[in-house]
Amino acid sequence: MSQQSQPASSRTAGARPDEAPAGRELVVRLDLRWGDMDAYGHVNNVQFVRLLEEARVRLLGSPTKSMTAGPDDDVAVQLFSRAGSDTSSVVAKQTVEYLAQLEYRTAPIAVFLAVSRIGGASFDIAYSIAEPDKSTTYVRAETTVVFVRRDSGRPRRITADEREILNGLLVDPVQFRR
Repeated sequence: MSQQSQPASSRTAGARPDEAPAGRELVVRLDLRWGDMDAYGHVNNVQFVRLLEEARVRLLGSPTKSMTAGPDDDVAVQLFSRAGSDTSSVVAKQTVEYLAQLEYRTAPIAVFLAVSRIGGASFDIAYSIAEPDKSTTYVRAETTVVFVRRDSGRPRRITADEREILNGLLVDPVQFRR
């Protein structure tokens, strides 16, 4: 997968509700794979969740430290490189709202990411999968990530250093249609 990254600019209060989260957001560009397409010629709903996962790992770094976002990548905050080998993470909740069909193509799509909530042991990542110019948003999503101790599997508190990093990406929560 090819990837380019760049900090995205802040939004105005009049932004459309289907756009990427407002505020400090980061962007990861991902290529679609032939296998992402279903029999109807568009990206399958399950593949969207995999694209969110890929963007999340590129943002936070791999908990196994076997993969990083790359030395020239200004998106990665590499939270896991600071967390220590005794820390893992689990996805506690994921909400995905599908807004438009994405037909398979060779041009990359953009995943816009930000942090929308910071708790004691967990935090939420807000996403939108969209055209790089934000002309069309395909998916809006939010994931709750919990830091856990590897030895016990129990949640562990977010450290002051980690909280500072997360605060730098903090935006309002995702507004889903109800």
